[in-house]
Amino acid sequence: MSRRALFRRITLIALAAAGPGASFAQAADPRAIASAEATRPVSAARLLPKAPPIDGDVIDDPAWSGVAPIAGFRQTTPDDGAPVSERTEVRIAHTEDALLVAVVCFDSEPAKLVVSDSRRDSPLDDVDSFRFILDTYRDGQNGFVFGTSPAGGEYDAQVSLEGREGDQASRQQSGAGGGFNLNWDAAWTVRTRTGDFGWSAEFSIPFKTLRYPRGGEQAWGLNMQRNIRRKKEVAYWAPLPRQYNILRVSRAGVLEGVKTPAQRNLKITPYLLGSSERDYRSQREFDRTAQAGGDLKYSITPSLTLDLTVNTDFAQVEVDEQQVNLDRFSLFFPEKRPFFLENAGQFTVGNSGEVDLFFSRRIGIASTGEQVPIAGGGRVSGRVHGWNVGLLDMQTKSVEGVVPANNFAVVRISRDLPKRSGFGVLFINRRTTGDVEVTGVSDFNRTYAVDGRKGLGRYAQITGFLAGTSTPGIRSDARAWDAAFLRESPRFDMRAKYTDVGAGFNPEVGFLRRRAFRKIDLHVLNRTRPKDFIGIHELRPHISYRGYFKPDGFYETGFAHFDNHWEFKSQWEIDTGVNLTHEGLRAPFNIAPGVTVPVGRYDNVEAQIVGISPVSKPVSVNVMTVVGGYYGGRRLAITPTIRFRAGDKLSGNLNINYNRVNLPEGKFEANLFRLRASYSFSPRVFVQSLVQYNQQVNYLSGNFRFGWLQSANAGLFIVYNEGRERDSLNQGIRDETTFGRVRDRSLVIKFSRLIDVFN
Repeated sequence: MSRRALFRRITLIALAAAGPGASFAQAADPRAIASAEATRPVSAARLLPKAPPIDGDVIDDPAWSGVAPIAGFRQTTPDDGAPVSERTEVRIAHTEDALLVAVVCFDSEPAKLVVSDSRRDSPLDDVDSFRFILDTYRDGQNGFVFGTSPAGGEYDAQVSLEGREGDQASRQQSGAGGGFNLNWDAAWTVRTRTGDFGWSAEFSIPFKTLRYPRGGEQAWGLNMQRNIRRKKEVAYWAPLPRQYNILRVSRAGVLEGVKTPAQRNLKITPYLLGSSERDYRSQREFDRTAQAGGDLKYSITPSLTLDLTVNTDFAQVEVDEQQVNLDRFSLFFPEKRPFFLENAGQFTVGNSGEVDLFFSRRIGIASTGEQVPIAGGGRVSGRVHGWNVGLLDMQTKSVEGVVPANNFAVVRISRDLPKRSGFGVLFINRRTTGDVEVTGVSDFNRTYAVDGRKGLGRYAQITGFLAGTSTPGIRSDARAWDAAFLRESPRFDMRAKYTDVGAGFNPEVGFLRRRAFRKIDLHVLNRTRPKDFIGIHELRPHISYRGYFKPDGFYETGFAHFDNHWEFKSQWEIDTGVNLTHEGLRAPFNIAPGVTVPVGRYDNVEAQIVGISPVSKPVSVNVMTVVGGYYGGRRLAITPTIRFRAGDKLSGNLNINYNRVNLPEGKFEANLFRLRASYSFSPRVFVQSLVQYNQQVNYLSGNFRFGWLQSANAGLFIVYNEGRERDSLNQGIRDETTFGRVRDRSLVIKFSRLIDVFN
């Protein structure tokens, strides 16, 4: 089938799928529409001479009695546009140094509050919770999110470009590549209290934690969200259409009267670290080391920050989750290291997880996954006269036989315009500063890019970028570009995107999942909320297609997905779908030990079903099953996830990725088991474990962490790692156990302290 004929067929199928969904949809309630599109009235923040004790007691604290409550929350789920079912009152004030937010979440059945663990950044969607977003620049695109639950955990994140509008992969991305950066951690305080009235919380957000324009009294964008989990209820202060969430800051209300101080912010975070580690394959004894280093943060202006780092270390960061790879393309692992996370969205250009022009994991982590020491570096990020500015320079050390020393420089300048529009430029330079005689490493690599976006009306947007690279020995076709049309309305989501990556395009400080391709990406989704139909709350029929073609027109990969999501009022959810897949191989590839897929074109059909039990229960299950054709054979893939929690102390999940593949060339299984558990003594004292077994490489690993936080990313950390492997050729040797031979072990003890020089 020709590419043109394929495109025409997919388009016709998409239109056909959209039509029945539209005819089945219930008529929109005019009152709900009016509520969702109303302009939220302004609320004033009161200046208090002295901050009240931050203890979670709002009702009995006289400091809050003179502050007018803010109410009027409205639902998006389950009853779109209706008032929140439980009384909710928020009071906002500030001192000379901090913004204060107090909320009382009244509840008629407080014994039924859904509470989970109190770890920092624990998910808030599946528990009773409250969060708010501050658009301090009032640009309708960027902001800071803070939240908590009755357990008192600290939840914070940075938002750029409304969570990267229309990019669903980015919205779920908690690392630096997406528009929602959950791994950003700031220094602030929250305390909660529960009682017969429900629950309450008090927040103290120091102004030096935020970034905002120069000047005294300001008006900021504001929205607030309350979740009542047992009812699966989501309500917002500034009403939102049901297709959006709190990241949609262009529809936020206004917080007026915030009297910001002239910031004097200098924070130093020194650390001491001792470690003992051994690779049993190459070392006879443990390698014991001690080192010191630290970070510095200085506010040049309230909106421009300088960050410096020396002997940068990330020992406290959780290890990566292992992945099963059954294709021939690169795997994506998100950034988790704290230094690279603040204002990370400011440096992001491209398509997250597929064509990232800047990917900070290329700094300090070799392509083999080995850590590369970072000597130091600095970053200036923020705003200058309405321009977003990001300057980054990092220097890495050499690792003998792996990689030479390198310098990484990144310049990003962009401008946000009204109506969700903007444009920017990006320049990246990697330059070898040490021994260049290391296989596979060129002496420099550069990336250049321009990007832009234009809002169209209330729901639509067009986006795009154009980029090129410069690498010694590569002179042709070193460019890439992308153009997309996105639309999200209460009834329909639509996406049409085209990406073109040349054969010579080589962003060495970026991420490319595959090279030299042209991609067509189409998506249509309909939201239907029947009034009374077999207990269904919402139906989401949708169809999507993505096709990858080589520059000469060769059809490499195709994926057509026809699906319907059934969300019941009982909180059960089911996905039922059919996938039409295509893979074209010009060269054989090794899919498993002893199994090689030959050259050919493979067209298959597979069925997909997903079942999700109510996540508000102490134990919940999510099971995805895919069965059908696969490279000329058959595949059964079952991915169950079991989540469990016991109050606000213990939580975890067991994830299994089971793959049984039967090909003409051979049979094999590729399975991954992952057990994660956490026990929180308090919101700032915890133990965590992550145990993983990857059958593809016969590797069992354990990561165990104890943390005693003084503030965000500072405190005492004790981290133990152990890896074991099984070798079928040596299972009879004496040092082999049930869990295999030890491959590596390490113990790290790190202590860091945040010093606020001006406090």
